[in-house]
Amino acid sequence: MHGELDILQIILESGWVVKGVLLLLILASILSWAIVLMKKSLLDKLESANDEFLQAFRSSPTLRDAAQQAQGMPFSPYKAVFEEGYREFTMFIQDAGEQRLKDHYQHFGLDSIERAMKKGANEANLKLEERLSTLASIGSVTPFVGLFGTVWGIIDSFTGLAGGGATLDAVAPGIAEALVATAVGLAAAIPAVWFYNVFNNRVGAVNAKLDSFEQEFLNSVERTIL
Repeated sequence: MHGELDILQIILESGWVVKGVLLLLILASILSWAIVLMKKSLLDKLESANDEFLQAFRSSPTLRDAAQQAQGMPFSPYKAVFEEGYREFTMFIQDAGEQRLKDHYQHFGLDSIERAMKKGANEANLKLEERLSTLASIGSVTPFVGLFGTVWGIIDSFTGLAGGGATLDAVAPGIAEALVATAVGLAAAIPAVWFYNVFNNRVGAVNAKLDSFEQEFLNSVERTIL
């Protein structure tokens, strides 16, 4: 039907600059969805591994038993924090002896173990936040890339008016082609921003639970040395 919107036809008839912008936006959208799928799978696995480790930790009668069970488990934020803290705990015992360990912790607290656990938490966060910055960049940059294509297309369209005598029928296709770039830019940006916020909230929730686990581990250490 005459006047019916045909996005594919508009894209095929667009100028090379607009086509280049559209190609860039399509590639950014594909990358964005690939990151979304990867992050969802990774976070699901890490949360499942967290639950598995926490169950093993709480069911272990001693920290040594928990450490032995942890060896065969997949990576998880809880496991990373536990292993760093437990390594610091056992190294101190080996170097100073159990009595000096008790004296040290009675006078100076558990700062050395807390620092070690912070190292494990940082390692976990590197995995949790992997690729999130790329997703955020896609969400923030693609609307401007689309806007650039729109501005370029409109400038190209209105150059036809410079000689005079141009009609709206002659200019309208170029304007439509230009506006498609903005639409594609938004189509790439909106899912990227949405999922960035979703994943960022999930990472924040994992970190909040990680803080609680660190306190639970420190309580276990205190019960061991007292």
